[in-house]
Amino acid sequence: MENLLSCLKERGLVESIAGEGLEQRLQSSAKVYIGFDPTADSLHLGNLMGMVVLAWCQKFGHTPVVLLGGATGKIGDPSGKSKERPVLDDATLLHNIACIRKNFTHVLDFSGALPMPIFVNNDEWFSSFSLINFLKEVGKHFRVGSMLAKESVKSRVNSEEGMSYTEFSYMLLQSYDFYHLFHTQDVSVQMGGSDQWGNITAGMEFIRKVSGKAAYALTFPLLTRSDGKKFGKSEEGAIWLSKDKLSPYQFYQHLMGTPDADVISLMKKLTFVNLVEIIAIEESMKEKDYVPNTAQKRLAAELTELVHGKEGLDTALKVTQGAAPGSLLALTVDVIEGIAADMPGVEIAKSAILKNKFVDVAVLSGLVSSKGEATRLIANQGAYMNQVRVEDSSRIIEEEDCIGGKYVLLGSGKKKKIILRLK
Repeated sequence: MENLLSCLKERGLVESIAGEGLEQRLQSSAKVYIGFDPTADSLHLGNLMGMVVLAWCQKFGHTPVVLLGGATGKIGDPSGKSKERPVLDDATLLHNIACIRKNFTHVLDFSGALPMPIFVNNDEWFSSFSLINFLKEVGKHFRVGSMLAKESVKSRVNSEEGMSYTEFSYMLLQSYDFYHLFHTQDVSVQMGGSDQWGNITAGMEFIRKVSGKAAYALTFPLLTRSDGKKFGKSEEGAIWLSKDKLSPYQFYQHLMGTPDADVISLMKKLTFVNLVEIIAIEESMKEKDYVPNTAQKRLAAELTELVHGKEGLDTALKVTQGAAPGSLLALTVDVIEGIAADMPGVEIAKSAILKNKFVDVAVLSGLVSSKGEATRLIANQGAYMNQVRVEDSSRIIEEEDCIGGKYVLLGSGKKKKIILRLK
């Protein structure tokens, strides 16, 4: 592979490019930045695309610059949003920034073998910028008409929710971020999701007006399924990258659930597996002797190790083995306690489950939402207790079902598990 740009294009990581000569600029070492606003204390699977793009930049000898928006996080980017974000206080933003920084631990290289990543917080320069000076030095370079023409603004202005002046100013803030990094750290390239196109190109134009110099932009597609739905979310919520919010096991299982129609695309975009090998995997999926979910296992393993490291992957595989229906790994207290930290669980009084029906306990624990759902789960042969299928809707939970008198493992299908911690 000759250069970064051809690599990103071949893997489906390029949506749009702005700035003549970007390919030539990337022939020599450059600083490339992507911004992440700390609206939560973890990034999610949808953010991983930008993180992987920065990692590719690093592999090709460029310096990845991660902007954590301590200032812009107070405003909230309206791009792709149907309503205004809730305002976060300074303490929450600082906490979120510290947590988010950890998400990059395994994705970027910090060994010194490659250009060292740079982390910046835009609150460092915005906190001392007075409103009057900002309007005088930055605001005068922007025309309201062209701002309104940006798709990210237009869609919100014309919506029922509308757009506040606070959100309207976000484009100016992000544009100044680009200028500040360009001016102070020689960051010449900004990348981001396709919904950032308007903000990024506005920053390029601001740099041109103020300095007369050229900057560059590249956007990548948003992470979506073949049916158009966002891939950063699940029925339970966001697929978080922080193990404190989603264990390596749960992360692994979410990826195991990737539809066949999406698994190759995700492998190209989110992993560093060689394209020749990915194409071979794709071809193998068409063969009659293809073992279902083989590609998903590879995807899940690659991404779990990328996000959580080898230790996280080992844990996920161990928990997967221990939680599998019919697993040869006996469910002892030691095994349960070894996997409990990486599996969702609830504390529940032993007296609340003993001599009660499985269907009642399944609802009480949150495994299912209703007795009707529990009954259908049993009828469809998808209900499990301690890895053994529950086949009778009148099944009563007895003392011998409590592993070591302390735990019961319930399952809905092969993927959804919950541990009851008895007290």
